[in-house]
Amino acid sequence: MATQFYHDERCLWHSGGEQALFMPVGGYVQPPSASGFAENPETKRRFKNLLEVSGLWSQLQVQSAAPARREDLLRAHTPAYLDKLKTMSDAGGGNIPPHFAPFGPGSYEIACLSAGLVKQAVEAVLTGGADNAYALSRPPGHHCLPDASMGFCLLANIPIALEAARAKLGPCRVAVVDWDVHHGNGTQHAYYHRADTLTISLHQENCFPPGYGGATDRGAGAGDGTNLNIPLLGGCGHLAYLDTFELLVIPALRAFKPDLIVVASGFDASCVDPLARMMATSETFRAMAGLLMAQAKELCGGKLVVAHEGGYSDVYVPFCGLAVVETMLGSRSPVIDPFLEPSELQQPPADLIAFQRARLAAQAAVVFG
Repeated sequence: MATQFYHDERCLWHSGGEQALFMPVGGYVQPPSASGFAENPETKRRFKNLLEVSGLWSQLQVQSAAPARREDLLRAHTPAYLDKLKTMSDAGGGNIPPHFAPFGPGSYEIACLSAGLVKQAVEAVLTGGADNAYALSRPPGHHCLPDASMGFCLLANIPIALEAARAKLGPCRVAVVDWDVHHGNGTQHAYYHRADTLTISLHQENCFPPGYGGATDRGAGAGDGTNLNIPLLGGCGHLAYLDTFELLVIPALRAFKPDLIVVASGFDASCVDPLARMMATSETFRAMAGLLMAQAKELCGGKLVVAHEGGYSDVYVPFCGLAVVETMLGSRSPVIDPFLEPSELQQPPADLIAFQRARLAAQAAVVFG
């Protein structure tokens, strides 16, 4: 398969400053011993490094892309927010209330580049320039609102990319499947009232935004029925994700019949992530990628774009990302995930798996009648 991989070293130069995971340093919060900020470049850089040493890098069509332009950004964001972000970035960075998503000098331009990588990936797949594409975008985007940064996200990368494609290429039905462990609230907000975009978010219940599950939020107006939230219990494990696809994700995709599937690809549902409590493995992500590849082949000529979002274990993100890229390429590298066996031994017991499946089946009965 012709898989394009969009990456630019400059995206790894974005900085959120000195934080302790996601807390500002000060008071009783001590300065970290290392970089400290959960959203740091090492998870992405080590993912890229593993692709290189595995031999997969040479199989990918690697390229950068032009930054998203202001006219692209304005389809997803207010002028006042963009002006504030640019002004503060030029002045050395900071944080825009009411949420906490700190950024450093030059982060506005880097965020535009991150959005540009996703934009070009979407256009390439829609126009037949690639069978599928992966955008190693940073900073991420799925929490960003039209007028506010949030959750490490400065620009809404996927909505910016989709609306740029629609402006250039015409109407397009798109399904966004967000398997980041945190709820894709920004993407939901962008398309909650629209019928041309199906948004599906698999997330740990009540994790982030704190206290949110959203199973009953289904869209409104023209978008009624095109928003699907699937809150999962903490620690539910590998089989819960497969059950989620069987009972909810795949039926929703088949009912919607998209022209393109886009994945908001966070690897923070992994068994060792510091910002969530799930038990997914690299094989979980391989399986989900394979299921979406099959659905894309059946429904939309194989058109699939993967946009990188979260994932905060610099040790394990590379193995999860590698599994996804291997699946997209239809190839296997010699890399063996050394964390897989212990992670499989730590999976939840059968009664918890059955309980989670029953919850999913109950939700499916409501969604699909």
